Amino acid sequence: MVKEISSSIKDETLIQKRRAQLQKGAVTLFKDKGFHRATTREIAKAAGFSIGTLYEYIRTKEDVLFLVCDAIYDEVKSRMDAVIDTNETSEDALYQAVKSYFHVMDDLQDEVLILYQELKALPKDAQDYVLNKEIEMMRLFEQVLANNYASVLSERDIVLMANNIFIQGQMWGFRRWTLQKTFTLEDYTNLQFKWLTNQLSYEAYNQKQGGVS
Repeated sequence: MVKEISSSIKDETLIQKRRAQLQKGAVTLFKDKGFHRATTREIAKAAGFSIGTLYEYIRTKEDVLFLVCDAIYDEVKSRMDAVIDTNETSEDALYQAVKSYFHVMDDLQDEVLILYQELKALPKDAQDYVLNKEIEMMRLFEQVLANNYASVLSERDIVLMANNIFIQGQMWGFRRWTLQKTFTLEDYTNLQFKWLTNQLSYEAYNQKQGGVS
């Protein structure tokens, strides 16, 4: 577990407000210059305050990157939790889970791209902390898949399919330079879901025939 990022400010509400400004400004800056080329002075300017004020809320430039990565995962997880019902047992529940995740990835394209480009700049313990949040989100898909297809899919199948869904959502942003010339988000979501359900139907048929998945 990563330690709390220390601050000389005691007002927790103000800390959250200033760090939100930092995160927003840093995303814009990192998108244009990358993490390594951006200076702390530029980060402070992008956030709208002085370098002195910046160091009241963080210790190092890496702290800013950690805050950005942490906030991205928190936003994705929060929005997924609000939509996904892990107790629902219908194909529509799986569709809604996939659709909501793809929409979040569309809304946070720049942030997610920065996260994966710059995550390696964090210390190992911070990387592990952030990536553990990814595992938590993956389990949402595993649960929805298990609710509907536990009799058809093995645990290994469920884990792999959950990872496939996760990567398909990220691919919308990572490959946007070409995908978004051909597909709308709705087209992309429906087509990816069709391939997913086709595979699930095949697995169900194979199971009935006594075949090996």
